[in-house]
Amino acid sequence: MEKKDIHLKDYIRLFKKRRNLALTVFISIFALFLIVTVATTPIYKASTKVLIEKNERSSLMPGMNYAYASYDPEFYETQYQLITSTAVSRKVVDLLASNQTFEAYFGKIIKATSDNQEARADAFSKIIRGGVSVKPVKNSKIVDISYISDNPILAQIIANTVAKAYIEELLEMSMSSTQYTLQWMTKKAEEEREKLEKSERTLQAYMKDKNFVAIEDKVAVVPQKISEINSQLVKAEAKRKETETLYNKVRSITSNFSDALSISAVASDPTVQSLTQQILKAEQQNMELSQKYGAKHPTMVRAVEDLKGLKSRREQEIKRVIDSIKNEYEMARSNEGSIRGLLSATNSEALNVNDKLIEYKVLSREADTNRQLYDALIKRIKEQSITEQVRSANVLIVENAEKPSSPVSPKTARNLFLGIILGLLGGIGMVFFAEYLDQTIKSPEDAEAKLGVSVLGMIPLLKTPEHPIEQIVQKEPISAFTENYKAIRTALLLSAADHPPQKLLVTSAQPEEGKTVTAVNLATAIAQSDYSVLLVDADLRKPRLYKALGLPNSKGLSTYLAGASDMNIIQAGPLPNLSVITSGPIPPNPSELLSSNRLNEMLSALSEKYDIIIFDAPPLLSVADGLILSKLLDGTLVIARAGKTSYDDVRKSLKSLSDLNARVLGVVINALDAKKNDYYYRYHYYYTDDGEKKA
Repeated sequence: MEKKDIHLKDYIRLFKKRRNLALTVFISIFALFLIVTVATTPIYKASTKVLIEKNERSSLMPGMNYAYASYDPEFYETQYQLITSTAVSRKVVDLLASNQTFEAYFGKIIKATSDNQEARADAFSKIIRGGVSVKPVKNSKIVDISYISDNPILAQIIANTVAKAYIEELLEMSMSSTQYTLQWMTKKAEEEREKLEKSERTLQAYMKDKNFVAIEDKVAVVPQKISEINSQLVKAEAKRKETETLYNKVRSITSNFSDALSISAVASDPTVQSLTQQILKAEQQNMELSQKYGAKHPTMVRAVEDLKGLKSRREQEIKRVIDSIKNEYEMARSNEGSIRGLLSATNSEALNVNDKLIEYKVLSREADTNRQLYDALIKRIKEQSITEQVRSANVLIVENAEKPSSPVSPKTARNLFLGIILGLLGGIGMVFFAEYLDQTIKSPEDAEAKLGVSVLGMIPLLKTPEHPIEQIVQKEPISAFTENYKAIRTALLLSAADHPPQKLLVTSAQPEEGKTVTAVNLATAIAQSDYSVLLVDADLRKPRLYKALGLPNSKGLSTYLAGASDMNIIQAGPLPNLSVITSGPIPPNPSELLSSNRLNEMLSALSEKYDIIIFDAPPLLSVADGLILSKLLDGTLVIARAGKTSYDDVRKSLKSLSDLNARVLGVVINALDAKKNDYYYRYHYYYTDDGEKKA
């Protein structure tokens, strides 16, 4: 099944069909906007333009001024909140207390609120605050202060008064803040003065107690003294090490003093050297004398004695030198210890001086800090006293509000235009929504696309027929209504050229969809083509055929199937070659009767006598009678009422027939309103309302 393309003409046809719904929605929405616009009280808006600049305070102290203004993104938002604050609105009430327009406008509220003046002022303040709005002018420092009211004069007065009240509130806030700041700084300065005096007294007492003048001298002298002592200590330590080395060499010499001559310090002594030379000469002389004299020769004895005396003197000198070395070592060690003790004492003195100096600096720094804080507060108090009239913001009224000449609400032209647009959109949307919700059969193209079966014809809706609707084909043979039945007749007869369906079932999905009317008129149209036609009312539950044709119903199909009568149940119809079998009395078991063999026997006999046999059967979805008949007949024609029968019902009906392998010839759309469906126009426009053809 190919998907159907949607064209512009389909939308046009849709809107023509549902134009009443679209028009109703449009009128309703437009009327609503019109009523609201007319009923709304006119509101006037007056605006005062105010220049607001942030005031950067310049400090009187050197080094405290800045070359540029600090960035403060919250400044303007703060000002907007201040303008719409309760304080400003209350000040507006105070400023307008004697204004006659204000009194006249709020006169009713004054009487209705309270006799208490404060309560009335609060009520007025709330009303004014609710009408004030603030809007900054883009790319500027100008702000629009607006007030809305149904009284244009009052809107002008309050807008201008709000700007004045805002300026006065800024002045009062600035002065109040300055006075509070001065009080706080004065109190703080007094506290800092007491701290300063206390710290200075503490510092002075400490300097007096520690004799800090001498300490300052020591601070300069002690480091130099320590340096000199360190230098002396280095020399003394070197001297001690030198004498200690020499002392270690000679301290083991106690008896053999000749070994001491190997020590340079001993051997280099002048006296020892002189005695050593004398001893050498005396030994040489003794050797010479021993060659001349004997050992007991007085000269020899004297020479030996002299040599011994020289050696004894040399030993004494060596011992003296050794004792001198020992004394020198002891003296060097003692000197080193003395210098080291002096250094330790000097270091202790330096540490003591540093401790006192640190304490002095702590007390001095505290006094200096207190002095700086006190001086800064005194300077700030003087500066604040001089600049106390400076505000945090510079505010100038650039343009006073004028009396508004036209209301800002309601905007009549805009509201009406909006009503038209929304009305059109609402009407269009409702049309599509209604079309979406409407799942009934409306046109042959949609029916064929959604059901997958052929639409054999369409029967127009007759709103005020001149004749019974079942007799239209007979009574109005050249009407558009009749032509449509003839078109269905042609489609049925040509549905199978070699052997068109002889036994035809006419049914519908639900009751009251026009199956009986279709069966009678279709039988009449076929009979007019010289076919012998038999019309059978197979609806054994709610028969209508005998009433439509004015025939008796004492016997008929039910009596034959029940065996209560023979084939003598056929009655003459409205045309010579059209016969009718009515339903007969309503039986208790219609389905069982239709399933009996007597129906097959009757069909066999009637098929030989009539060219076309048309059965008017009950609705398919209500009872099973139609499905029983569909298995016995050659084809089934399903009737659907335009705008009533849903696609789901027809699908269920077709599926039921398909499950039984019954042949479905097609669908006939009944009661199609030609004015709502352009598709049908081509079948209808050849005829006038009185049924005469156009050329």
